[in-house]
Amino acid sequence: MFAVHLMAFYFTKLKEDQIKKVDRFLYHMRLSDETLLDIMARFQAEMQKGLGKDTNPTASVKMLPTFIRAIPDGSENGEFLSLDLGGSKFRVLKVQVSEEGKRNVQMESQFYPTPNEIIRGNGTELFEYVADCLADFMKTKELMEKKLPLGLTFSFPCKQTKLEEGVLLSWTKKFKARGVQGTDVVSSLTNAMRKHKDLDVDILALVNDTVGTMMTCAYDDPYCEVGVIIGTGTNACYMEDMSNIELVEGDEGRMCINTEWGAFGDDGALEDIRTEFDQELDLGSLNPGKQLFEKMISGLYVGELVRLILLKMAKAGLLFGGEKSSALHIKGKIETRHVAAMEKYKEGLANTREILTDLGLEPSEADCIAVQHVCTIVSFRSANLCAAALAAILTRLRENKKLVRLRTTVGMDGTLYKIHPQYPKRLHKVVRKLVPNCDVRFLLSESGSTKGAAMVTAVASRVQAQRKQIDKVLALFRLTREQLVGIRDKMRVELEYGLKRDTHPLATVKMLPTYVCGMPDGTEKGKFLALDLGGTNFRVLLVKIRSGRRSVRMYNKIFTIPLEIMQGTGEELFDHIVQCIADFLDYMGLKGAQLPLGFTFSFPCRQASIDKGTLIEWTKGFKATDCEGEDVVDMLREAIKRRNEFDLDIVAVVNDTVGTMMTCGYEDRNCEVGLIAGTGSNMCYMEEMRNIELVEGDEGKMCINTEWGGFGDNGCLDDIRTQYDKEVDEGSLNPGKQRYEKMTSGMYLGEIVRQILIDLTKQGLLFRGQISERLRTRGIFETKFLSQIESDRLALLQVRKILQQLGLDSTCEDSIVVKEVCGAVSRRAAELYGAGLAAIVEKRREDQGFEHLKITVGVDGTLYKLHPHFSRILQETVKELAPRCDVTFMLSEDGSGKGAALITAVAKRLQQARRQN
Repeated sequence: MFAVHLMAFYFTKLKEDQIKKVDRFLYHMRLSDETLLDIMARFQAEMQKGLGKDTNPTASVKMLPTFIRAIPDGSENGEFLSLDLGGSKFRVLKVQVSEEGKRNVQMESQFYPTPNEIIRGNGTELFEYVADCLADFMKTKELMEKKLPLGLTFSFPCKQTKLEEGVLLSWTKKFKARGVQGTDVVSSLTNAMRKHKDLDVDILALVNDTVGTMMTCAYDDPYCEVGVIIGTGTNACYMEDMSNIELVEGDEGRMCINTEWGAFGDDGALEDIRTEFDQELDLGSLNPGKQLFEKMISGLYVGELVRLILLKMAKAGLLFGGEKSSALHIKGKIETRHVAAMEKYKEGLANTREILTDLGLEPSEADCIAVQHVCTIVSFRSANLCAAALAAILTRLRENKKLVRLRTTVGMDGTLYKIHPQYPKRLHKVVRKLVPNCDVRFLLSESGSTKGAAMVTAVASRVQAQRKQIDKVLALFRLTREQLVGIRDKMRVELEYGLKRDTHPLATVKMLPTYVCGMPDGTEKGKFLALDLGGTNFRVLLVKIRSGRRSVRMYNKIFTIPLEIMQGTGEELFDHIVQCIADFLDYMGLKGAQLPLGFTFSFPCRQASIDKGTLIEWTKGFKATDCEGEDVVDMLREAIKRRNEFDLDIVAVVNDTVGTMMTCGYEDRNCEVGLIAGTGSNMCYMEEMRNIELVEGDEGKMCINTEWGGFGDNGCLDDIRTQYDKEVDEGSLNPGKQRYEKMTSGMYLGEIVRQILIDLTKQGLLFRGQISERLRTRGIFETKFLSQIESDRLALLQVRKILQQLGLDSTCEDSIVVKEVCGAVSRRAAELYGAGLAAIVEKRREDQGFEHLKITVGVDGTLYKLHPHFSRILQETVKELAPRCDVTFMLSEDGSGKGAALITAVAKRLQQARRQN
């Protein structure tokens, strides 16, 4: 028993001594946590350099865009071919991806050798060999009659400008075929395949093996957005935000970046970490000075590093009694499989003895322990370096997503990772230590890169098919110049109809006279009350106007109008309005003051004078009974009488559009048009009295409230109305009415978007085909969300957050589509506005007999003010459709409040002038 303990003690002591001896000899290869964090920071800087347009040419880590923008979502299906060229063997694969939902992949494959004379010979012969192997595979599998898409896994650095194109930057590993560098490998293979007349194959995607690994794992785990290979070579890829990739145009979505991290350090960034053994190995390699990071990590070099160390230790008399065999001097004699075998947990020492004996050495027990520890240090350093670079990628992903904690999956492949017994465990442990704020799952790729190429091809096919369907929907909202000219001309016809006595009753654009016959001239002064009713909020204002300096001061209070009042009786509505006025007068200390009042009433009214307005019909969700066909001024006066607390001089009933024009006209005398682009849609302008057949008199001008929201109610816009417009119309409070408004105004644009999103989801093109309850809810997609989603400053991450608030769990690709849908709907709205406005300004130009007209349009409304692109598109459309009009757009400052007071002031001024006359 004592002897056993003595032997165990001896062995432990021996092991400790040998380990210390090796540690002293290879202390440069032992990397501390601080060093690893430093390497991690260096790699982050290199990534940034590689992504920058100006810095990429000098970056060692090339950060190559792959043009892969989506990962599998489970809906892929069909038959695909895949080729994998890049390792010691060449593989052809047929992949059958199952029907939707099952995520089932069946594969048939065949390996072909890659003889040295082929991979180091002529480039043309290399691709002809690949094409021959593909033809042989298809004949064997009886696939010659089928037209199949193909994905090519090509495991060398390539510069891609699209998914199906790649120019070889440099050969790596043992490949050296001539005439290929600097050429498109897809074209080379396509040309080689043409020699086989019976081969009908489309190369849809060129894929790096690392990307293939990521895509294979992403098919099984949608959280997978990083791929790492640690095999013959080493590399990593990950999904980067497009906004950070300066080498590719566009900011939307994400793209897979092939880092080509094997070249990290080629610019000298790792010189303090490289050892004499790394330098010796590099000098003896096929590509000295290149792929220095890879040469410290990958399976092609780990065995060779061990050999060089053992040789040096033997020469120094630290191993094998100073004896060296001839085999130990031969390059490549120790391979990665040997290193893996020597590090096995129980049989490692026995394997070490066997391997060293095969090399013609006579190792002692101590030698075997020392050699095993050399292997451990070399492979541990490899895992540490990989972990540092991977930690940098994971940190970048977390920062891109602005997360405190990241949950992600890394797809892994490569012989070193797979066959080495300790490697995965070491790598995982170090990664988790370096990035404690990332929850990382490591997923081993099955059939790795080849299946991955098929998955990329399957995704490309799916995206292509989906894109066609999405484009088909979006095309419905694209208006050609001819269509816009047609809309402008139809609007012009409707304007004329509305002005003429005979055609007015049938006109859809009502062209209502407002009896506002003058614009402010700067002499207006006094205190005025203004009421503003046009939406769910009701405002009461006190407006003080001072003449001379054109100064206006306003005090206002906002009151809400509950839904039960909006849709109750007319008496209840006007009693509520008077209650609000009483509260305001009380609040301002004006009880008993008899002030002139302007009433902004933003609904279609037929006016017989400036202080009489008969409501034609409610819009914007109002439905109060016993109001349509009644004079709203009389109803307000009756309600004031019922209250019997105060009396007011109601001078003018005003539309908010007219108020907008008057507000801008106070600042700019060229302003003759008012435009509202907000919850509702309307336009007014100053018309020559001689053209207004509904009102007597030919002298001067009068403001016409077009009420153009009804344009198209006679079917003249049916050629551009979509199924989505019809669905919105049918679900509205006034089906068949206000069709132009329903295609252009803020109250409806969000609803059009919602209808499109439902349809695309039903087709399986959005939200994984799942329609959430929230999406089914009418009005949930407010127009303000369009403005937010279309903002240029908003990253897709923020778009996803907005969609999540709406209960929509969107992928990055979903967010892009939603943004496109919002853009299509709002662009069409702005163009329709532009076409309508072009008809008005052209009419004003012709009426005044001008060759060129200079005119200002006063504009108000949240859509115009808040949407990031609406105003620009509207202005561009007017310019194109009315080229002889120089139109200035002026933002109105409180048209419905200040404008109402100004109209009241002008009306008072004109009243006094008439009395004096």
